[in-house]
Amino acid sequence: ISGETDFPCIYGERVGLGRSYVKLDGKLTYDDWCEGIRLGRAYVSDGYSHILDFKVNGAAMGEQGSEVKLGGDALPRVRDGDKHPVRATAKVAALLDEVPYEYAKKRFAWTIEKARLGQTRTVPIELIVNGRAVARKEILADGQPQDITFDTTITKSSWVALRILPSSHSNPVWLTVDDKPVRERASLEWCLKGVDQCWSQKKRTYAASEMNDAVAAYDHARKIYRQRLGEVRE
Repeated sequence: ISGETDFPCIYGERVGLGRSYVKLDGKLTYDDWCEGIRLGRAYVSDGYSHILDFKVNGAAMGEQGSEVKLGGDALPRVRDGDKHPVRATAKVAALLDEVPYEYAKKRFAWTIEKARLGQTRTVPIELIVNGRAVARKEILADGQPQDITFDTTITKSSWVALRILPSSHSNPVWLTVDDKPVRERASLEWCLKGVDQCWSQKKRTYAASEMNDAVAAYDHARKIYRQRLGEVRE
């Protein structure tokens, strides 16, 4: 995941509204910043909320493949034999003015103002598992970093992330159960429909000399998503 300013997909008010924050070990260089994006050592934000030091079962986002192996000999199962305990931790911060900024709420798609609960300075942070919010806590958006912990369980391979919607979203940490890949029907169906939608909008833009390659590329994408749909375990 990475942030950008891309009118009209975000908005054209100014650049820098969709941001990528990358964790670097040393001095900032462009190459290291790009490598951090590639590794997933990043989160996106509108600049008014932050998700730092995100870890799942002690594994840090963007390190060692962002993967935690569960099941088998990797970690013991809990008592009922099919649920795996998951603990997500992070240091989070958010900032809201005392008085709601209605212009931002009406004008921007991504803004901390839309996360504000009523007239308070409180915003929710959610634990996301395979695209669904499974737990939620509330934090005071006073700009001060605070530690947060979520505990849940999973029964199959999953990706886990944190978000303050619609202000910030972390990259995932992957939890691999019994060496099985993540296969979510709804996500795969969405991706397959996305390929068809993209083709319907882009096919007219290809030159005749490019058309065969374009058709082959889109067909390859469809083939992969259909193959993965066949691997879904309900």
